[in-house]
Amino acid sequence: MSEMWSGALPGIGFAAGTVLAFEAALRLARLVRHPALNPTLVAILLVMAGLVAGHVPYAAYARGAAPVSWLLGPATVALGVPLARNLGAIARDSLAVLVSLAAGALTAAIAGPLVLAACGGSGALGLAMAPKAATTPIAMAVAREIGAAPALAAVFAIAGGVIVAIAARPLLGWLGIEDHRAFGLAAGVAGSGIGAAEAVARDAEAGAYAALGVGLTAVATALVVPALAALGVV
Repeated sequence: MSEMWSGALPGIGFAAGTVLAFEAALRLARLVRHPALNPTLVAILLVMAGLVAGHVPYAAYARGAAPVSWLLGPATVALGVPLARNLGAIARDSLAVLVSLAAGALTAAIAGPLVLAACGGSGALGLAMAPKAATTPIAMAVAREIGAAPALAAVFAIAGGVIVAIAARPLLGWLGIEDHRAFGLAAGVAGSGIGAAEAVARDAEAGAYAALGVGLTAVATALVVPALAALGVV
């Protein structure tokens, strides 16, 4: 069955199916406005359901959907547009941004593995979780460098981004924090590209701070996590 599907649905079919799943998720999110209906999460679930129903091996899907994966790079770079448009405001907040970035990056790298270890999780899982705050391609590259599983690191990065996209705004609202800048920076630092996409969709200023958070967190993660792994902290 898997061979039949692999032949019947060539690469373009997998890529097109992924795009259609995301478009359907976007339409659903606009129709039913609820934080839990994050388009990325819904699209992932739709694709997973399709693969399971069709008995399609993930390796075949990954090869076919490679163009979509490649677009992660340009999409991340495109976050520089709102960043460039708000450089003046960001420069005025530079000290607060750097302090927030340092706190967020270190917490993301250390807290997850420590909680996992306290719950009896394996060291391999902890290593894969350490770079989760970075955008998915960076998280995978860092995972390779420290001897963790890149695919698992990607799962943690995507899951973390979805959780931030769903929970960040309600949580900040509960804490009485309504500043777009705070939301954007938190979404970018903790939620990578998925969180940043949510910020861009809500407010241009939030998108600028989210883009900054994504870029700086990627750099910080690439520098800090290998050092922490070498020291045995994660």
